[in-house]
Amino acid sequence: MRLHYAPSTAPTTKPDGTPLTPAEQESTADVYTRIAARRHPRPLIPLDLTFLHTPPVADGYNAFVGAIRNNTVIPQDVLELSVCRVAVLNQAVYEWNAHAPLALKAGVTTAQLDEVKRLPASTFTADGALIAERLPGSVLTEVQWDVLLYTDAMTKNVKVDDAVFDAVKQRFSEREVVELTACIGAYNMVSRFLVALDVGENNNKRMKEAAEIEGGEP
Repeated sequence: MRLHYAPSTAPTTKPDGTPLTPAEQESTADVYTRIAARRHPRPLIPLDLTFLHTPPVADGYNAFVGAIRNNTVIPQDVLELSVCRVAVLNQAVYEWNAHAPLALKAGVTTAQLDEVKRLPASTFTADGALIAERLPGSVLTEVQWDVLLYTDAMTKNVKVDDAVFDAVKQRFSEREVVELTACIGAYNMVSRFLVALDVGENNNKRMKEAAEIEGGEP
């Protein structure tokens, strides 16, 4: 980690030792309580303790990602598949090792997750059209393939080719398309945050193989 982690319990002073006002203490404690409630029964994780350097941002992040994870209608395996693909594309080891177990628990198979990890990043033409091919003997479903192409386009090219978007639109409702898009955008932010600050000291570690983490905890 390139910074110190914030305290694991709500502080009563600023980093320079200046006391927080009663209102600031209450506001900060409320943020810690909301994040702890989402993580329960686990303790706060390194990602939380990095964001908590700035409680207002930590609070906003917690609410946004909490909504994506807990209040969406799109299938959980679809969301986790997209998060894992973002992690691969951005070489975010922390993100992969945290979300690969969740993808497996949500129903993604070990073979499918392994393919997500091995699949080369899609390439794009000058006008933004996506060029991608499945691996020989691909075990991905058609839905998963379309989700991966959409994730690749959003992550690597930002602009999404009409053909890629139309394929996703045919698979999901408009609400689900918004949820998938928000998820991919959110975890692109998370992966960049994790890698830039080396949260969890994972940048020089390897992404675990799917077979190693089946049934594991995030």
